Amino acid sequence: MIKAPIYKTMDQRSSVDSVSEEEKPSLTEERASKIYFSWSNNEMEGTFHSQLNERVRPYLDLIDSLRLMGINEDLALPAIAVIGDQSSGKSSVLEALSGVALPRGSGIVTRCPLMLKLRKLSERAEWKAIISYKDMTTEFTDPSMVEEYVNAAQNELAGDGVGICDELISLEILSPDVCDLTLIDLPGIARVPVKGQPEDIGDQIKRLILSFIEKSETINLVVVPCNVDIATTEALKMAQEVDADGKRTLAILTKPDLVDRGTEKNVLDIVHNRVIPLSKGYIVVKCRGQQQIQEKVSLVEATKRETDFFRQHKYFRVLLKEDKATTQCLATKLTQDLVDHIKKALPTLSEQVKMDLWNSRKLLSECPEGPPSEPQQKKAYLVDILSLFNENINSLSAGEVVNEENLFIILRSHFQRWSDDLQCSQASFGKMMEDVGKEYDLKHRGRELPGFSDYKVFEIVVQRLVMKLLGPALDTLKIIRETVQAQFIDISKMCFSTYPFLDCVAVNKIDKIQSRQEAKVEERIREQFEMEKLVYTQDTIYLKSLTKMEESSPVNWADFDTRNKYPEMFQSYYEIVIQRLADQIPMLIRFFLLKESARVLCSEMLGLIEGVDLEKALCESSDGSRNRHDLLSRIERLSEAQEKLSRFI
Repeated sequence: MIKAPIYKTMDQRSSVDSVSEEEKPSLTEERASKIYFSWSNNEMEGTFHSQLNERVRPYLDLIDSLRLMGINEDLALPAIAVIGDQSSGKSSVLEALSGVALPRGSGIVTRCPLMLKLRKLSERAEWKAIISYKDMTTEFTDPSMVEEYVNAAQNELAGDGVGICDELISLEILSPDVCDLTLIDLPGIARVPVKGQPEDIGDQIKRLILSFIEKSETINLVVVPCNVDIATTEALKMAQEVDADGKRTLAILTKPDLVDRGTEKNVLDIVHNRVIPLSKGYIVVKCRGQQQIQEKVSLVEATKRETDFFRQHKYFRVLLKEDKATTQCLATKLTQDLVDHIKKALPTLSEQVKMDLWNSRKLLSECPEGPPSEPQQKKAYLVDILSLFNENINSLSAGEVVNEENLFIILRSHFQRWSDDLQCSQASFGKMMEDVGKEYDLKHRGRELPGFSDYKVFEIVVQRLVMKLLGPALDTLKIIRETVQAQFIDISKMCFSTYPFLDCVAVNKIDKIQSRQEAKVEERIREQFEMEKLVYTQDTIYLKSLTKMEESSPVNWADFDTRNKYPEMFQSYYEIVIQRLADQIPMLIRFFLLKESARVLCSEMLGLIEGVDLEKALCESSDGSRNRHDLLSRIERLSEAQEKLSRFI
């Protein structure tokens, strides 16, 4: 496993610094190299690491704890994001830093952002890892299981196959053989979709990468192979787009062993900032290649071979002395850069937390109050909101306006339409009498002379015409039921807007009660029409109507049947019928569908008070309630963050 970088760190470089000025010029490269890496076997190693941990670990732990509590949802936190084109060697670099094998393969290997938290333990501590995503956390002690756990997490979040997802996977590795460092590995940049990938996979990946690297709090770690034209790499182009001055971009050059002979100086020009200048510069690393992986060369052995490669290379050996080569040098620089970045960001971060906390508290004060948290107060609160619902229902049934629409204006318009239908039916009354009279003459007339119609003819006419009105009456019933039910539901939505359980219960009750009441009204309407077949009214009422009819004589009944001497008598009775129906049908509908429905509904809703699960009944789910809960959660984590940050400011 990799030893934590212990050479030339901070102000305490290496044994090279302790060599006298006279001795340094004559110091051979081999001797310098031996001194350079002698810290790993030096008895001061424990003291050095202890000092390094004391200076580095608190800052890394602070940012990790802020990210863990969700502050990154509110504010951007300092981080190192690792980006690179596909097959750039990104996975190999992360393996070398972490000491464990990460998922490898062709195409998109990293399909979700992977936060790799490396934490150095004391020399005697056992290796351990913790992987977290969504609400799942798994701890394991076998390094060989890392790849399997990461793949399983990616499949869970992004699905099996080659899709990507922006949900973060956290992998914490605690080991004596790693440095203290936190990195976020992002999917490799793809240009051409492969089988099973959406056509816009390249754009999806770029959007995901940009969401991380465009933040000024992020150090962009760009991985580029030495054997490609650095100016054409997509990863570096993206970094330049968001960091034109190169102040927060560090480039890692991989695969130095694949550089064409004669182009080594070109690589050195890049590393020495002569091609594309970067403030944080370049570091060259040589990680395990595919052949070494197939040969099962360990990461420890690969690290040794990496050092030997640079030490023996004719052109690249100089990079060792300049601290611009090897994974160990990279680890040290990344740790230092990240901690420096965190230190610089803390004052601004602290001010942002204070401002966000003030704004969140202000927004919370403007939110409507929700149900009480104390169990004993919840029942009284439920009684209050149910009572408010019942008040609105009763007000509606009494004719008061409780929402945007006036129910009684709507009802009056439908009832007027019913009355108009009744009036229109009079025009067909005379014609029907003529038809029935002819039918009587053809089928039923006996010895009597023409023109002497039987009373039965009159009954038949009335019955037939009245039964034609049954359909429109039932249609009116249906329309009113829908209208009243819609207004009841509107009140439910208004009163229980933040309580989905109560709204669901109320809507179900409204539908069931309206269905029962509609069935009652329909039964009574049918009974009413059956009663109308009896052809009855009080004599005084009939005579009064007849007198009025004779005075007005609006219809020339002789045009329909010259034989009938008493058309006014028939018309007078029909006027009584339609007047009865004009009032009776609306009264039945209003009584059962509105008044009775309101009474039953209020009674059943109050019945919820006993036996209902208060937590379930008062569980909120609306934009307002979610906003209030989000603000409460945000205030809680910002307050905790403010307390943590105060220890560092």
